[in-house]
Amino acid sequence: MIPAEVRHAAADLMAEYGLRIDEDRLEDWVELFDEACDYKVVIRENVEQGLPNVLMWCDNKNMLRDRIASYRDVNEYNLHWDRHVIGPLRLGGGADGVWTIEAAYTLVQTDLEGVSRLFSAGRYLVEFVLAGAAARIRSAKVIADTGLIPTLLATPI
Repeated sequence: MIPAEVRHAAADLMAEYGLRIDEDRLEDWVELFDEACDYKVVIRENVEQGLPNVLMWCDNKNMLRDRIASYRDVNEYNLHWDRHVIGPLRLGGGADGVWTIEAAYTLVQTDLEGVSRLFSAGRYLVEFVLAGAAARIRSAKVIADTGLIPTLLATPI
């Protein structure tokens, strides 16, 4: 049985995960991760076939920081607003203090003209640890149902 405090921490973690991206608080989003984290965006087909290809991969928190700094200061991307819908969480694990979350997601993007479209759908596989009352992401794998991204993959999913 998964303790109530773990369930609450996991729910808070995933709510903050989506909201911080949706509110363009990307620097705060990075703070949800451990320093030695791993963040990947992969395609379901590649996962099913055991292929190593990724759309985005940051294997530590500094790489996430760099990705956000690049988004803010260097590269030019389509301006948009994100809106995440994260499904019910399936929790597991607990060995060595590492807990797992699996949850479906949809991500809608709205452009400056007000056109909203489905940007990505898939599922999250997250490993987290408790740091006091808060949860910190050790690894996050975003498994997108398709690799057909309507525009550039500028912000995290």
